[in-house]
Amino acid sequence: MEPVSGAPEDEGGTADVLLGPRGAATRSRILEAAAVCVRRWGIRRLSMNDVARQAGVSRRTVYMYFPDRDTLVEAVLEAMAAALVLSITPDVRRHATLAAQVAEAAVRVHALLPAEAELGLGRRPGESVSAAMILVRCPRVVRTWLAFWRPLVEAARDRGEIRADIDADTAAEWIMRLHISLVTFPAQTFDAEDPEQVRRHVEAFVPGGFAS
Repeated sequence: MEPVSGAPEDEGGTADVLLGPRGAATRSRILEAAAVCVRRWGIRRLSMNDVARQAGVSRRTVYMYFPDRDTLVEAVLEAMAAALVLSITPDVRRHATLAAQVAEAAVRVHALLPAEAELGLGRRPGESVSAAMILVRCPRVVRTWLAFWRPLVEAARDRGEIRADIDADTAAEWIMRLHISLVTFPAQTFDAEDPEQVRRHVEAFVPGGFAS
C-alpha cells in the first residue's frame, strides 16, 4: 500500500519496532488520531487514510498496528471507554449504595457525551445507533466496563444490599447496557438533561431488580 500523500515513510516493520517503546508511542499516536477522526466525522466515516494523515504516518504504518478498520474502531472505543471510566470513578465511588452509584454513572456519562462524544456517539443521523451496536458487540469495551462494575456489585452483595445469588458479571453487563440505552435513546418520561431526574429514574428501578 502506498503512503498517504505528505505523510512520512514507515520507520520499519519488524516485531521489535511494533513492540518496543517507539512502537508503543506510534500506536498511541495512531489511536489519538483515530479518536480525533471519530469525533470529527463519526464512526461510519472513519477511514484509514484520514487516520494516517491525522497521525502524520503512512497508511501502511496504520495497517501494521491495526490490520483492518474494525480493529482500529474497537481499539479507539476501548481507549475512550477506559478514559471515561477513569473520569467518573471518583464521583461514582463516593456513593454508598449500588443504586446511587449506577445513577451517578448515568448522570456523568450523559454529561460527558455532548462535549466530545467520548464514546463515539456522534450527533449525525444514525451515528448513535451505530456506535451503540459496536459498543455492545466489542469484547474489549465490555471487559473494561465489567472490570469497573464487578467490584461495586460484589461489595453491594457483601453488604446485603442485593441478592446473594446475583452474578457480578451478569449484573455488571446489565448496568453497562442500561447506560448505553440512556445515552442512545431519547427519554420520554423524564428529562435526561436534569441530573436529579436521571438519578430518580435509575434509582427507582435498580433496587427492585437486585433486591434481596
